[in-house]
Amino acid sequence: MSRSEIIVHIIRGSIVESKHRGHIAAVDAQGCLHYYLGQHTCFVYARSTAKPLQAIPVVETGAAKKSGLSMKEIALLCASHSGEPEHTDAARSILEKSGFTPDDLACGAHEPFHQPTAAALRRQGKMPTPLHNNCSGKHAGMLTLAAFQNVPSFRYFSPDHPVQQQMLQVVADMCGLPEEDVALGIDGCGVPVFGMPLNRLAYAFARLGKPAGLAPSRSEAIGIIMEAVRNNPRYIAGTDRFDTRLIEVTKGRIIGKMGAEGVYALTIPEHGLGMALKVEDGAERALYPAVVEALAQMHQLNETEQEELKRFHTPALKNWQEKEVGRIVPSFRLQRP
Repeated sequence: MSRSEIIVHIIRGSIVESKHRGHIAAVDAQGCLHYYLGQHTCFVYARSTAKPLQAIPVVETGAAKKSGLSMKEIALLCASHSGEPEHTDAARSILEKSGFTPDDLACGAHEPFHQPTAAALRRQGKMPTPLHNNCSGKHAGMLTLAAFQNVPSFRYFSPDHPVQQQMLQVVADMCGLPEEDVALGIDGCGVPVFGMPLNRLAYAFARLGKPAGLAPSRSEAIGIIMEAVRNNPRYIAGTDRFDTRLIEVTKGRIIGKMGAEGVYALTIPEHGLGMALKVEDGAERALYPAVVEALAQMHQLNETEQEELKRFHTPALKNWQEKEVGRIVPSFRLQRP
């Protein structure tokens, strides 16, 4: 990743203690670059930002409709959820509607991101299950698609499985790339993860917001997914999570999705814009400050919205006594081509 730029300063007292570097690309639905920072063509793994794209074939094929998935459940297909009861209930419901159980999930288990839920499990002497995995909605959607296609669900996570092949096709198409140009790795939850230039990821998200020109079935599926997420923001992340708050604060005008290792992608449908951002060292602490700052510089957040997102924009650094000792502060200026 050459030609990165400093995007965030970690300030303790009066000194810049650490710096994070990164890249940003903002692209419209025609593929034209509007704003950038660093190397907008740098190659990145999309990580969980790909989830709204991976939800497309579940809806487009008719699998979601045949299974009777609710709009909340469709939103969960796109989620890196917090493992709260509403999330695990929805994931279980998705599975049951296609004849599966939590034992069929191959995503593994981890403690809920939502600390009160994690603490409640510990008090009850219970272990987390795969339903608590932040990717359980995505995996449940993959099983739903396998059942609809009447293909074996065994090893549904394998790159050569028909479900994964179909998801690769859709992701490549949305990014405007040949399938062979999409790099494949394995994500933390065990399924394929897709690598592409940052500006191509931004382009895919621009098309999520403005799918005009796509096939009618694709455009309709995207419309359903965007409506599901917009109207059910708690199901894409959870309590006090940035993805949820961004939708709530902007009243659905901006929809974003985080990914591991410092990746973020969002869509601004009314302007037909998509933006993708990569923190070069993968630090999540730099991610949300940079996203909010980029949106502000693009004139996509008003003063009230910026104030409501302030704790994500310039979060405080606190010591073990919960005293503020510094701040995380964005430090960049977007460029125009």
